[in-house]
Amino acid sequence: MKSKNLLKTLGPGLLWAGAAVGVSHLVQSTRAGANYGFYFVGFLLLANFLKYPSFEFGPRYATATGKSLISGYNKLGKWAIILYWILTVSTMFAIQAAVTVVTAGLVGNIFNLQMSINVISAIILVVTMVVLIIGKYAILDKLIKFIIIILSLTLIFAVIKGFSLGFHPNLEQVQNFDFTNALDIAFLIAFIGWMPAPLDISIWSSFWSVAKQKDTGYKPKMKEALFDFNVGYIGTIILALGFLSLGALVMYGTGEKFSPKGVAFAGQLIDMFTKNIGQWAYWIIAIAALTTMFSTTTTCLDAYSRVLTPTTNLILNKKESKEGKISVFWMSIVVMGSLVLLFYFSTSMKFMVDLATTISFVTAPFFAILNYIVVTHKHMPPAARPKRWLRIYAWIGIISLSAFSIFYIIWRFL
Repeated sequence: MKSKNLLKTLGPGLLWAGAAVGVSHLVQSTRAGANYGFYFVGFLLLANFLKYPSFEFGPRYATATGKSLISGYNKLGKWAIILYWILTVSTMFAIQAAVTVVTAGLVGNIFNLQMSINVISAIILVVTMVVLIIGKYAILDKLIKFIIIILSLTLIFAVIKGFSLGFHPNLEQVQNFDFTNALDIAFLIAFIGWMPAPLDISIWSSFWSVAKQKDTGYKPKMKEALFDFNVGYIGTIILALGFLSLGALVMYGTGEKFSPKGVAFAGQLIDMFTKNIGQWAYWIIAIAALTTMFSTTTTCLDAYSRVLTPTTNLILNKKESKEGKISVFWMSIVVMGSLVLLFYFSTSMKFMVDLATTISFVTAPFFAILNYIVVTHKHMPPAARPKRWLRIYAWIGIISLSAFSIFYIIWRFL
């Protein structure tokens, strides 16, 4: 692969990683390590393994057709578009609220704000909406790549320092995972739900791939596009393992637990880094973590407003608007719905995160099946369709995710 072409291609995969590295990493992976040590490493790798084909189909379809997965769903029939619309609308408020409340927790802790975390969340959502409308997100989009590098380097340094100090949990304080314990099962479901990210992002990544082609005027080869995606995907796995390790090395077996309150949790998270790196690194870590979560919050709000416009137009048989255009209407709906959840139904950051991740866990099989049908459909160029091994791999993921979801529904409600 020529280096010149590689530079033209790189981007959507890194943007995917920027959207993924958020709640699933800073919150869920760290909580997993703090609560269960290294026990969740297997679950982490399994979740990434099972979801890989479904995420890979996003850039695959966009590269082969020059269109997003929304267009692919439309070619299957209106039923696919309606199903996607229902799944998106039913999950977007919880997902947006979850990423926003974590961001609010960091803001409240870092700047020592003496106000409700819900009020901080409202301010963040309004500011984010204004930033997107006036088009200044491009600055943050460029900045986040450097911020993720800083976050990655500090995380690696902290984990190496943690291992050098040794892993010595107090056996009297150790909590072992128990498959008969309802709280343990509930956390496992929530953990897998957003590891490495909700499957909605597969649709978003197809939009980003199309936008990249339009911006650069370069249509990448399939090998180049998938290389870009794989770089981002593997990077998120490494970061998730790093956050889990940090939680295990610093907090597991100490008797200390993460607070369910956002501001307190943010303080504990930053303290985990400064304990291993040193207090001098406080502001570097704080800014990196805050910018990462603010980017995730902005990316989610931006993506929902972009994907719901063409989806709604297709359902209503309206003239399709320019793909990727921001819709102020849908952005306002997402903001208002998220605030209703936060102000009237949320009791803590932990509750909102677990709610969003659990919903994503249950709906994951539907996105996985839709993506598979699209990339194996007759309208997909034959040369770009997944090879037999990848189709088998995808079905392993679909069957496994479906079985897990059915098990959870039966266990939870019956």
